[in-house]
Amino acid sequence: MPTYAQLEGLYRISYYLTYLALQPIHLVCVDERSKNLFVLAGYDEEIEIEIAPNGEVF
Repeated sequence: MPTYAQLEGLYRISYYLTYLALQPIHLVCVDERSKNLFVLAGYDEEIEIEIAPNGEVF
């Protein structure tokens, strides 16, 4: 399960991608090794975003 900080980051990223950048989101999952939330987005799946458990976005 993602942390509350990750969910807040996911909301901000999702809003930006879908409403401002008009990019589709293809995949959202939690990496069990690092506990980071992973987002794959973009028409050609070229946007990769990770959100750390503390909410930091990479």
